[in-house]
Amino acid sequence: MISTQARAAFFRRIHLFHALKDEDLEEIAKLVEESAWDAGQTVFKQGADADRFYIIYQGTVRIAQAEAGGERALAVLVHGDYFGEEALLARRTRSATVRVLDKVNLFSIKRAEFLALVKRFPKLKVAFDVSVASRQLARKIRFDWLRPDEVVYFLARKHEIILGRALSAPILALVAPVLLVAYFFLTHSFFAIFGAGLLILLIIGWAVWNWIDWGNDFYIVTNQRAIWLEKVIGLYDSRQEAPLSTLLSVGVETDITGRLLDYGTVIVRTYVGKIPFSHVAHPYEAAHIIEEQWSRSKQSASHLEKEAMRNVLRQKMGLAVTANPADASIAEKLAPPSIYRRSTLKVIMDRWFKLRLEDSGTITYRKHWYVLVRQTLQPSVLILLVAFGMVARLATLARTPGQRLFDAAKTPPIDTTMLALPILLIPLMAWWIYQYVDWRNDIFQVTPDQILDIDKKPFGTEARRAAPLENILSTESERKGLAGYILNYGTVYITVGAAHLDFEDVLDPTTVQADIDRRREARVAQKREAEAAAERERMSDWLVAYHENEGELRQHDGPREAGPKSG
Repeated sequence: MISTQARAAFFRRIHLFHALKDEDLEEIAKLVEESAWDAGQTVFKQGADADRFYIIYQGTVRIAQAEAGGERALAVLVHGDYFGEEALLARRTRSATVRVLDKVNLFSIKRAEFLALVKRFPKLKVAFDVSVASRQLARKIRFDWLRPDEVVYFLARKHEIILGRALSAPILALVAPVLLVAYFFLTHSFFAIFGAGLLILLIIGWAVWNWIDWGNDFYIVTNQRAIWLEKVIGLYDSRQEAPLSTLLSVGVETDITGRLLDYGTVIVRTYVGKIPFSHVAHPYEAAHIIEEQWSRSKQSASHLEKEAMRNVLRQKMGLAVTANPADASIAEKLAPPSIYRRSTLKVIMDRWFKLRLEDSGTITYRKHWYVLVRQTLQPSVLILLVAFGMVARLATLARTPGQRLFDAAKTPPIDTTMLALPILLIPLMAWWIYQYVDWRNDIFQVTPDQILDIDKKPFGTEARRAAPLENILSTESERKGLAGYILNYGTVYITVGAAHLDFEDVLDPTTVQADIDRRREARVAQKREAEAAAERERMSDWLVAYHENEGELRQHDGPREAGPKSG
């Protein structure tokens, strides 16, 4: 049985209870019931009556939702997570099934007591509202680039007041068509009513554009990173993110209006700058969620280090060694990502133009085929013109009596135009091949230990820029312009210390960014593990040597002699 003090201390680390006093937490700690569940058991099923709220004290559970043909996994929750509140607050049946993955200890609160707590503590209600809204939005919007072991804890758009501001201009602009309609009733002018209708259509399109633009920006916090997604349809698409391990601080900025309407900007500061969660509702709740996940990431790293140290000591003392979860984590990050799904068209394009290759652990990217089209446009047009000229000349020779392609009586025996045009094709083809080779030689690579930007001119010099993966501080991907959005190409910006490397005009920049981040994290984990292993080896040698010689040291040390007595 876990003590009341231990329960209260555990609740203090969960963002839900940050605003509660110590005596309130102790009261809740006495209120909760404790239960143990074995692996494979079902806590509750989808469609069941909602009777309790649960908090995981130890172990993991899997949440899944029934779909046509099976189940869809929603999340795997761990120590400190909670579930079951959504159905209680909405007063409906369970929307998902929760199963135990390994042995778990749960705290639970009965429905009536839970609703009484939410009513008694308004800030607790706000915290639950933020969590429920995030989970509901995460179920509606599936981000393919999220990793299989990644859980979304916060997902939000900008506050509705920002949407209201964006729609205010189109609403005010309605004055113009209203005046034109009034003018039409006075003059019966066709141009007035036509102009009013056209303006209304344009204003509606403007308003719809602003609404969609507002709905396309997202702020996300997972158990691994903080992310800002920004998209302008047809013009701009960017994803800026930072692993939780690189965070330095989390702050909140609000103005008078924000304090009145409870919205503001959460500033997530990293080694190289900041990621602003601009104009989000309940900013302090969002900040506490980020801080909780940040703290968890540090605790997880510390736990893995201690477990590794135990294994080294057990190995040197001839005892059984438990599996190191860090090794599986590194292997998983090095495995090919499941998010890189290619359509049939993309497979064909890759075969022809080789935009992405992976060989012996090295991923190679080339610029999008649209860049090749731009580079080869002029020679391609000229080649087509020459080819058209050859066809036209052949048609002329066929229609003109007395003219033939080959005439032995003439010198030269072949038609001079048909002789000149193929010769003209030779430099044009050489020009086209040069542009193709130039495009093909401009590559970007991600190896297991570094990134490279290689630009090699045909028959010319080669420029090569490289940086170790572990020195990468941040990455950002974006698509700009209508062509970039439709053809799905853009640039990945990589910050390495004070320098920058840009993977320009690559296919599917968000996937390229995911590849780089995955390799970087695996490299950092490997290097950190190697350094920690060396340190553990050194310390374990000292500890084992002390353990083996402890008896001898005590025997030689003997009792200490008493000092001279005074007086």
